[in-house]
Amino acid sequence: MSDEQPYHIEIQPDGPYLVKGKPPLTRRAVVRSEHDEPMTWRTTARLDTGETYALCRCGGSSNKPFCDGTHLTNGFDGTESAPVDNYDERATTYVGHRVVVRDDRAICEHAGFCGNRVSNVWKMVGGPAIEDSVVRAQMMAMIERCPSGALSYRMEADQDDVEPDLPVGIAVTAEGPYFVSGGIEVQRADGAAFETRNRVTLCRCGASSNKPLCDGSHKKVGIVDR
Repeated sequence: MSDEQPYHIEIQPDGPYLVKGKPPLTRRAVVRSEHDEPMTWRTTARLDTGETYALCRCGGSSNKPFCDGTHLTNGFDGTESAPVDNYDERATTYVGHRVVVRDDRAICEHAGFCGNRVSNVWKMVGGPAIEDSVVRAQMMAMIERCPSGALSYRMEADQDDVEPDLPVGIAVTAEGPYFVSGGIEVQRADGAAFETRNRVTLCRCGASSNKPLCDGSHKKVGIVDR
């Protein structure tokens, strides 16, 4: 754990996420339109924790989101295969009018904030409508709600990304992954550190093929919260 960052997540081999430093733990849900389009996030509960707590990673705990040891008996394979290089090396760049969008498909969790029934981020940045500041603002808002941070934007290619001001904490998303925000360090089971970012989504259904990151598998296997 670094001196600068009091919060830390250590992934246990074939086991839970061990969270240290007592970062705030909440429940968060997606606010959807009448067309079932993701629009924004809302916090639905704040959970009490100890200074150190273990979060279920196998999807089988009867005490979600906390680990109850089920991973020891259900054959959970927590092998980590997510990329350990950095976002800048992986991201594809899309240059639009007065904005640059970057996209890393390798860490996308398919939350769906990047599109609606009218358009999506890629059509916006690549089309003539991007010259309209209203369209740019809508696109930026969509990108800022991307929980995995797969999408980001900057105003000029040589500038830093414009990141939303997210609280330091971990959110248990309804029927979805852990939404880790505010630059909390995540350490692999083998001791290697992932790139620390403002937004990360960690698998909690146990089925991701991109562990420890979420790849959207929860939509197929389901998560039963108790």
